[in-house]
Amino acid sequence: MVVALSLIVVVSACDDPEQELFSELDQDAVLSSTDPDVLSVLAAGAYTPIIGAWGGHNSIWSLHEVSSDEMVIAQKGADWEDGGQWIRVHQHEYNPTEQSVQNGWDYCFGAIGTINNLINQFSGNEALVAEFKALRGLVYLWLLDAYGNVPIIEEDSDDSTPEASPRADVFAFVESSLLDNLDQLERSATYARMNYYVARTALAKLYLNADIYTGTTNVPGAGTARWSDVVIQADSVIEAGIYSLESNFFSNFATINATAENIFVLNYDTDNAGGFNLPQMTLHYSSQATYDLQEQPWNGYASLEEFYNAFDDNDARIESFLEGDQFALDGTGLEDLSFEDDDPNGAPLTFTPFITELAPNALRQEGVRVGKFEFAIGNGQSLSNDFPIFRYSDVLLMKAEALWRLDNGSGEALDLVNMVRARAGVSPLTGLTADELLAERGREFFAEGWRRSDLIRFGKFNDSWWEKEMSSADKNIFPIPQSARDNNPSLAQNPGYSEGG
Repeated sequence: MVVALSLIVVVSACDDPEQELFSELDQDAVLSSTDPDVLSVLAAGAYTPIIGAWGGHNSIWSLHEVSSDEMVIAQKGADWEDGGQWIRVHQHEYNPTEQSVQNGWDYCFGAIGTINNLINQFSGNEALVAEFKALRGLVYLWLLDAYGNVPIIEEDSDDSTPEASPRADVFAFVESSLLDNLDQLERSATYARMNYYVARTALAKLYLNADIYTGTTNVPGAGTARWSDVVIQADSVIEAGIYSLESNFFSNFATINATAENIFVLNYDTDNAGGFNLPQMTLHYSSQATYDLQEQPWNGYASLEEFYNAFDDNDARIESFLEGDQFALDGTGLEDLSFEDDDPNGAPLTFTPFITELAPNALRQEGVRVGKFEFAIGNGQSLSNDFPIFRYSDVLLMKAEALWRLDNGSGEALDLVNMVRARAGVSPLTGLTADELLAERGREFFAEGWRRSDLIRFGKFNDSWWEKEMSSADKNIFPIPQSARDNNPSLAQNPGYSEGG
């Protein structure tokens, strides 16, 4: 009766006569239905925990971004003096007791638990089960990338204290979860849903990092590379002709961003599916007046100067940052009346690329802010912008990188990169290098959660930058949260981290 009840709730909340027909279906018909509208309603519960806290502060997105060379949360005196967590994350000194490490783990396994329950609930519906298993594979891809060795928990698992599977086994599980369910997945551009092309893109992402995921030392070249498989998966998406580059880069991040480029998104809504609170995370307190925000921002996340400087002035994507003098909605210049005496800009609110120091006394106005996503006028804490997990430009650049690694003289690889650059309004490259490929991915996917894994794959994550010193390869995966190990003594800690937390 759970199914019937859930449908009644949906019907009562809308005025769509087509949806009212769902209530006339008996439970058996619902459970076996292949009607796309019915399936969409039934599948919704699997996506709710995935939307969850991905794009919120102290999330798995935060871990990926702040541990990279893209972003920092500088301590500004008492502002963001949070026990030093985000200083440690940026400097690769994170430990098993970090709240962010625990939140990322809980987010993924919470979603997996929900999906497993739904697989059992709808076990007789092949289309739904396939969608759920492929979706679970995507969540395991995130776990594989972030934590390495993790327990594989399926819908029929009954072990309350499962051991972590080796990273290579998790890789194989993700691969089979996607490949084995391809034939049952919808071959159309379903919005914010797992479909055939989302699964193919996830496979391309999996194979792109295969030599790291299947190795034992978490460094490039430790495992088996799968570059040809990246090309195969990318081609299956490209040749379908369903997706394409948007002429306006920023349309992919607008408040309404159901574009032909966004292959898979997390479907946020400020009223009904909150959690993507970027304005709060990055904007200065006074920026509330710029967008007439309902709540005052927190003045946290900012980009590193060196990363910002990697953009040419004529690159359209440089507008991903908020830089310079800031104004209220009516055009009045904004001020920070609590500005520090040593701030060279004084009271006028000015976002500058330069940041004095990571801690303890960065200046309140320092750091260019994340402006890639549209901030709607009058917005609440959370955005309604859907968060792009996979974009068509990523498919093009993944294929380009794989071709380059197979043959660094590949003309097709260069053409694909230049296709993405042309959309940004910058001149074409005449050749490709590892550094240029990494830089192009940085410019294209800033603040989308891919920079950490890109840096690892190119062997740059452990390098020093700004106020981060060289780090060990052990830091290429996060520790298993101490809370998870307290609840499950069978979980071994990842190498390089204290067994006691």
